[in-house]
Amino acid sequence: MVSRVDTDWRLELRGVTKVFQRDQLQVHALGPLDLRVADGEFVSIIGPSGCGKSTLLDMIAGLEQPTSGEIWLDGAPAPYRLGKVAYMHQRDLLLPWRTVLENAILPLEVKRIPRRQAIERAMPWLRRFGLAEFASSYPAQLSGGMRQRAAFLRTLLTQCPLMLLDEPFGALDALTRSSMQEWLLMLWEELDRTVILVTHDVEEAVLLSDRVVVLSQRPGTIVADIPVDLPRTRTYAIVTDQAFVSLKARLLATLRRQPTLGVVTDDA
Repeated sequence: MVSRVDTDWRLELRGVTKVFQRDQLQVHALGPLDLRVADGEFVSIIGPSGCGKSTLLDMIAGLEQPTSGEIWLDGAPAPYRLGKVAYMHQRDLLLPWRTVLENAILPLEVKRIPRRQAIERAMPWLRRFGLAEFASSYPAQLSGGMRQRAAFLRTLLTQCPLMLLDEPFGALDALTRSSMQEWLLMLWEELDRTVILVTHDVEEAVLLSDRVVVLSQRPGTIVADIPVDLPRTRTYAIVTDQAFVSLKARLLATLRRQPTLGVVTDDA
């Protein structure tokens, strides 16, 4: 990997571990992990079920603290990370009593931005996300794809330069998922954001990413960090390209070498 000064790294994990106490037992969930993510990079994390992928995102977001090691943001130690990182969970977590617009402006309201100003900021994005005509609709009235767009918009409006996405399209049907993947690619290429995506879908990881990090079984450690040397701009059509197919096969082979062989499929 190319040497960089600390301030060029949006995120650094330095010897990070996580141990949970379960009654009288200690569960070693993660680590030690050392990882660097550059500003503007799109990095996907894959691994066997239960290897600690979501726990890793929780630690980066500040919802959990490492048992040992340090997490750095923008070249400095960041022991307090809540509010500094945008985090979109697998479930959209839209508030059912708030409209699409009201859900979207929630992070701005948390920052005490006046409601009128928050709406003025959000409306251009609602139009861009194809949600303007649904601004007054409630989450229960939306399709799965529209709900995910609304949730992503809320995440985007936190205005944090680092975004964590935990299987955001995992619950969608295949057609909607591929459409959302292309939509996310288009947005990421226009926006100056660093993205870390957790996914079970190897194809999705290759399609979206600059690098794919593979974790071992619990306690999750990095067993591979593979660059995706495919040209951008990408569309879903690239999945039949021989270079894409070869890289996907390499990642699947890496996953299958982990002891939890039974959970690995082409959508691992």
